Amino acid sequence: MTGHLQCGSCSLDLTVPSVMGILNVTPDSFSDGGELYRDHAIDLDALLRRAQAMVDAGARLLDVGGESTRPGAEAVSEGEELDRVLTAVEALVARFDVIISVDTSSPKVMTECARLGAGFLNDIRAFQRPGALEAAAKTGLPVCIMHMQGEPSTMQRSPEYLDVMTDVREFLKKRTAACVGAGIDKDRIVIDPGFGFGKTAEQNFEMLARLRELSAGPLPLLVGLSRKSMIASVLDRMPAERLHASVGLAMIAVERGARILRVHDVAATVDALAMWGALPRSRDE
Repeated sequence: MTGHLQCGSCSLDLTVPSVMGILNVTPDSFSDGGELYRDHAIDLDALLRRAQAMVDAGARLLDVGGESTRPGAEAVSEGEELDRVLTAVEALVARFDVIISVDTSSPKVMTECARLGAGFLNDIRAFQRPGALEAAAKTGLPVCIMHMQGEPSTMQRSPEYLDVMTDVREFLKKRTAACVGAGIDKDRIVIDPGFGFGKTAEQNFEMLARLRELSAGPLPLLVGLSRKSMIASVLDRMPAERLHASVGLAMIAVERGARILRVHDVAATVDALAMWGALPRSRDE
């Protein structure tokens, strides 16, 4: 794994874990849908206030998404996604000196957001839509490929695996090869096992327990565990009440090698990371 990831004009240090703040400009995301996007328009003031709070708290990346990917969610049209995302990306790039990531599977959204100054492409569908790989390669930006079984509308209908971590690892290996074949340098690829995307709670916890099987490889690892329903399988908590459990899961992931934590609650996660970072370590860690 290289020591840094060049994301447009910004560089991300991979020798220490970083926090990515979630900014959903959607009406229907599972935890915060409608908070930043209401009445068919972005609440730009609310978006900038939340982004400012995340940056002040220590977020190194802000991840903007215009399509809900909660279980059962239906896809939005490319035009609608563009309307939701472009205004947000343009405003964030102009105001903040952090990496603006775009959570999208749409080739046109990738291209237009890169033109506006986005520095990272984060695709839950692992750039499998027609034209997505080619569009991502042309931007020259780093990419994150994620594992998902099925689509958001169907992914939680009895997901099955012979061995969940083996299957996820093989999928990511194949998609990495596809990215390299399309012209994306390997040192610009990040992987995400896709917690909550076509996995049962038991499968999610098994992946977390075995996360070193992914982090031991050459590619940096991004994880998204924040407020996920796997928490509700252990604790009777609504999404907004899952802060403490989310931070606990994030720290488990860091101990097992995660380098980017995608979270709703930036300040609490950054504080927990500071405690982890204060631990003395041997030279080979």
